[in-house]
Amino acid sequence: MWLKLFFLLLYFLVLFVLARFFEAIVWYETGIFASQLVDPVALSFKKLKTILECRGLGYSGLPEKKDVRELVEKSGDLMEGELYSALKEEEASESVSSTNFSGEMHFYELVEDTKDGIWLVQVIANDRSPLVGKIHWEKMVKKVSRFGIRTGTFNCSSDPRYCRRRGWVRSTLIMSVPQTSTSKGKVMLKEYSGRKIEVEHIFKWITAHAASRIKTIYNAEHLKEEWNKSDQYWLKIYLFANLDQPPAFFSALSIKFTGRVEFIFVNVENWDNKSYMTDIGIYNMPSYILRTPEGIYRYGNHTGEFISLQAMDSFLRSLQPEVNDLFVLSLVLVNLMAWMDLFITQGATIKRFVVLISTLGTYNSLLIISWLPVLGFLQLPYLDSFYEYSLKLLRYSNTTTLASWVRADWMFYSSHPALFLSTYLGHGLLIDYFEKKRRRNNNNDEVNANNLEWLSSLWDWYTSYLFHPIASFQNFPVESDWDEDPDLFLERLAFPDLWLHPLIPTDYIKNLPMWRFKCLGVQSEEEMSEGSQDTENDSESENTYTLSSEKEVFEDKQSVFHNSPGRASHCDAEACSCANKYCQTSPYERKGRSYGSYNANEDMEPDWLTWPADMLHCTECVVCLENFENGCLLMGLPCGHVFHQNCIVMWLAGGRHCCPVCRWPSYKKKQPYAQHQPLSNDVPS
Repeated sequence: MWLKLFFLLLYFLVLFVLARFFEAIVWYETGIFASQLVDPVALSFKKLKTILECRGLGYSGLPEKKDVRELVEKSGDLMEGELYSALKEEEASESVSSTNFSGEMHFYELVEDTKDGIWLVQVIANDRSPLVGKIHWEKMVKKVSRFGIRTGTFNCSSDPRYCRRRGWVRSTLIMSVPQTSTSKGKVMLKEYSGRKIEVEHIFKWITAHAASRIKTIYNAEHLKEEWNKSDQYWLKIYLFANLDQPPAFFSALSIKFTGRVEFIFVNVENWDNKSYMTDIGIYNMPSYILRTPEGIYRYGNHTGEFISLQAMDSFLRSLQPEVNDLFVLSLVLVNLMAWMDLFITQGATIKRFVVLISTLGTYNSLLIISWLPVLGFLQLPYLDSFYEYSLKLLRYSNTTTLASWVRADWMFYSSHPALFLSTYLGHGLLIDYFEKKRRRNNNNDEVNANNLEWLSSLWDWYTSYLFHPIASFQNFPVESDWDEDPDLFLERLAFPDLWLHPLIPTDYIKNLPMWRFKCLGVQSEEEMSEGSQDTENDSESENTYTLSSEKEVFEDKQSVFHNSPGRASHCDAEACSCANKYCQTSPYERKGRSYGSYNANEDMEPDWLTWPADMLHCTECVVCLENFENGCLLMGLPCGHVFHQNCIVMWLAGGRHCCPVCRWPSYKKKQPYAQHQPLSNDVPS
């Protein structure tokens, strides 16, 4: 996770440097920056109208270019970045679509239940033509969509009862706006009553209703009273301008930030005494002033602070975010970080996507689970001080020059999604290249694995985990609480066919304990005197035998899985021949034999000190029904029973994964017996 977070932060740093590189290229070719002011005199009449449409100011009664230019200057300073965004938005708005409502519930969910937006709906009565024609309606949709106003069409033929209840007996236009200034308040519907069915007149009607929700100040006394008043709003944004009404983008933002930011329009058109504005630090017109508890911030003096809906929206969201804004931001960051797994994971292509899907599901689930207690904590009343300090920290950090660069880069990359995706893909491919090179230097075999090999290994792991999860035998247990195995019993009941055909890997066999069977001989005094003469030779031969026996045990352990059951048709010469003899004996005959009976010669005694502590003492293999010979290789099972190594390996490799004596699963650990009781015919040492 930390590696993916590091790569994601590195990617953001690359985006920041790349944006500065693009600015340098533009400056080198044209000699201008995005924050450089544009003289409206040098612009064409078409570009001036585009700027006014993006700001939401009507120009229908201004036929002269001079009047249009003055209106642009009255609404705010124009920057190169805003001009570029306006021209690009003019091209992108051609593909704006409108919603067709299917009935009352659809209309209620989208229009009446929307508390922080504006809807413009054209109602078409039964057997009537629409109030606005198709061509004019497309122009209207294109014009109002710039300001976040959503549009739709409600045909009364789909729900005539709802139209009669609403009183829509003729085709009309309906506009929905929030009724109160509180967040998530009621919504009121207003019907267009004008006679002129033109785009500009309808747009003036929309902007007039939206502007009526903004507090307007017309004199200095009112401004002084409002400036010194302290109320529930921590953020207040003032527009000082010589206009009849605020721009449409300013009115649309006032509805979008209802309950969070208070919008105030100061109309200085007929003011004679402007001394108070000088006292509070307002020298230029127009001016967008943000009033916070920490002081005054002049909007438009930093990079990316354009006079447009998108720029001011991102600015205000960074200062006064909603919980939903933070959740969406965390969701985007978590998914960008999870997609890094596609490039970090090496090996088969299918493996990459399987790991990616698993990471996406895990990260998104953890994100949603972690947000639930956060939402609960935010409702607690004693966290108000923490909430205030958090917002204060956001205001301090997001009014810096670095924050303005980040917002400008966000608007740039959001308007160029292809560039954002291509840079993310290039960054991921670089990560994949260096990660592959690093793992090849470490001789990692995962890099060269193909899809078929990985799917085969995944299926083997899945089947072994699904049917019989195997405990590790690296450290054989001394203590265990598993006296019974209810899970195995339930698995057998659920899948009875698996009792006959178990799908169990044989990897656990190599971890079973193995050792050599040794006997202690009873020697005479003459043999002892003869043996004392060759003490040195005996010691050397004993050491040689010990080393050779340990080597044989190791080699036998390694060769368990190199010899298939079909090839091993007989046991060691020292051990026995086993499998056929055991299969020919009935279970009752095998059960009748005394397990652990001592049938060795009288002058030979087993060396029990070489046996593992949790193994039962015996001298006979019940698989081949032969006694243990001196030096033969033995193997024990978790239940404590001991057999010839070759005999029990052939037994287990044949698919019978249980003890031949007690039927305890050979892959399952078992609580060791309390303490070994010596056999009745054992000779005490």
